[in-house]
Amino acid sequence: MTQSKIHPSAVIEDGAEIGRGCEIGPFCHIGSQVRLGAGSRLRSHVAIWGNTVIGDGAQIWPFASLGHAPQHLKYRGEDTRLVIGANCLIREHVTMNPGTVQGRSETTVGDNCAFFTGAHVAHDCLIERNVTLINNVMLAGHCTVGEYATIAGGSGIHQFTRIGHHAYVGGLAAVEGDIIPFGMVLGNRAYLSGLNIIGMKRAGFNREAIRNVRRAYRMLFSDDLTFKENIDEVQSEFPDDPLVQDLLGFIRAGGDRALCFPRHSQLS
Repeated sequence: MTQSKIHPSAVIEDGAEIGRGCEIGPFCHIGSQVRLGAGSRLRSHVAIWGNTVIGDGAQIWPFASLGHAPQHLKYRGEDTRLVIGANCLIREHVTMNPGTVQGRSETTVGDNCAFFTGAHVAHDCLIERNVTLINNVMLAGHCTVGEYATIAGGSGIHQFTRIGHHAYVGGLAAVEGDIIPFGMVLGNRAYLSGLNIIGMKRAGFNREAIRNVRRAYRMLFSDDLTFKENIDEVQSEFPDDPLVQDLLGFIRAGGDRALCFPRHSQLS
C-alpha cells in the first residue's frame, strides 16, 4: 500500500497514528490520541480529537467534527472513547462525540455506516453495522441502533431509545419510544405505521419470512387481547421462527423507553 498523502496545511499532533495510504487534505486537524485506519480519506477541514479510533477506508468530508468533548454537563475531561468501524461515509458537518463515565464510556459505530450532512451522534450511543443517518438526524445520548436501520432526514431520537435492526424512521419524525425490529415509524410524536417491507426485501428476506413477520406484527398489536397476551400468542404461533423470536426478544428485553405503538388504523 502506498504512503499516506498529507497536505502541508494539515496539523497532525505528535502521537497520532495514521494508517498507510491515507489522504489528509487541507486544514485538517488530528489529535495526539487519534488512530486513523489505512486507506482513509479526509477531504479538508476535518477535525478529529480525543481517544478516537477510525477503521480502514473511512471517507470523511469537510467540517466533520469527531471525538471532541461530549455535550454532557457532567463531563469533566475523563478519557472516554469514540470508535468508528471500517468503510464508513461521514459527510459534511457530521458530529460524533465520545462516551461518558455516566454511560458506556464509549460511543461505538459499526462498519459500513453512512452519515449524511449535519447528522449528530451523541455520547454513549451504540450503532451497529450498515446503519444510515440522513441529513440533520439528531441522535441523543445512550441510543442503540440495530444493523441496517435507516433514519431519514431531520429526525430527532430521544435519549436511551432503542431502534431495532432493519427499522425505518420517516423524515422529520420525533421518536420518543423504542422501535421494534423491521418497524417503520412516522410522525411527531412517532407511531408505528407498519413494517419496513421494502427494507426487508432489499436485505434479501424471502417471502415466507416477510409473511411471518407481518402476521406476527398484526397479532402483537391486535386489540383483541392485552399486549402481554398477544406476546404469548405470537410465541405459541411462531416458536421456531428466528425473525419473530428476535422481534419478541427485543420487546422482552425492554429498555428505558416505552415502545412505539401503531395507531388503530395503521395495522398492516
